[in-house]
Amino acid sequence: MAFEIQPRQSLVVYTYSLKQTRQLKRYGTVMYVSKKMRYVVLYVDRADVATLTDQLNHLRFVKRVVASQRPEINETFNGVAEEMAAATKDDDE
Repeated sequence: MAFEIQPRQSLVVYTYSLKQTRQLKRYGTVMYVSKKMRYVVLYVDRADVATLTDQLNHLRFVKRVVASQRPEINETFNGVAEEMAAATKDDDE
């Protein structure tokens, strides 16, 4: 049996109250809770993001759910400086 890394994604769950944050543990791994701004960072499987976002939005204590954009961001920075220079050069003309 080989170990496979599951692709994960973070969801930021904004709540009205932090009393119910323990209920969020059934949906994924709670990584961070902000008491001041009342949000919870929750890590879930990437395949389940759409269904869990819909389920979490239906909870009474949840204001909104925002999915992380990190999987869509290109993390390779080879040639970025040249692309930026070319884009600013085109804008100047």
